[in-house]
Amino acid sequence: MKVLSRICNDFAELVYPALCITCGERLISQEKYLCTNCRADLPVTNFHLNSDNNVAELFWGRIKIENATTLFYYKKGSRYQRVIHFIKYRGMKELGFELGTHLGASLSESENFTAADLIIPVPLHPRKEKKRGYNQSEYIARGVANILKKPVSVNNLCRKIYSSSQTRKNRFERWQNVEKIFKINHPDELHKKHILLLDDVITTGSTLEACASEILKVPDTRVSIATLAYADI
Repeated sequence: MKVLSRICNDFAELVYPALCITCGERLISQEKYLCTNCRADLPVTNFHLNSDNNVAELFWGRIKIENATTLFYYKKGSRYQRVIHFIKYRGMKELGFELGTHLGASLSESENFTAADLIIPVPLHPRKEKKRGYNQSEYIARGVANILKKPVSVNNLCRKIYSSSQTRKNRFERWQNVEKIFKINHPDELHKKHILLLDDVITTGSTLEACASEILKVPDTRVSIATLAYADI
C-alpha cells in the first residue's frame, strides 16, 4: 500500500506540481508552501530581540503590554502579502501552522516570550469563523505552541459582537470597530497568568489592544503580543 500511495503521489505531483505561493516556482523535495529562496528572503523583523521595536511602540501610552513582536514585514502588493491572503482566504490553515512554527522558533530565542504561561489567538466571531471554516490565528497559535510547548486556549476569549472588516478603515475607525466587542468567559483560568496573544497581522494594533484590555481586567494578568506579519501602512 505504501508503494502504491507513493506512486500515486508522484503521479499527482507530475500532473499538478506544487508551486511556491509567493513566486510561483515549482517546489522541490522537502520544500513546503515556500521555496528555499523565498523563505530565505522573508523580510524578518527580529523584533523579538529588541523590546523597543515598531510593534511595541504601537501600544505605548495606550495599554500596558509586556512584550510585542512580529515575524516579518509586508506591504500591500508585495509577494509576501500573498502569504497572508492564502492563510486567511484560500483555506490554507496548514500554512498558518507552518509559519506559526517559524514564529515560535524566533520567540524561543527570547525569555520575554518563553516566560508566557498560555497562548490565546485573537478570536473570530462565530458567524465569520463558520463562513471561513476556521480561525487562521488559531492555527498560527498552534504552530507557535508546537515549538514553545505551551497550552492554547481557544474558547475563553471570544468575540461577542460581529464587526465589519478592518481593511479599509483608518486608525480611529479601526478602534471604534473593535471597542467593547470581546469578552472573557472564564476569568479564573487567566488569574496570575502571563498571556501570549497571537494574531495573523498587526497594522494599527486596535484589535489586539481591545483583546488585551479585556484580558488585563483579570487580576494579576500580563499580556505579550506576537503576530505573523506587520503591515506598515
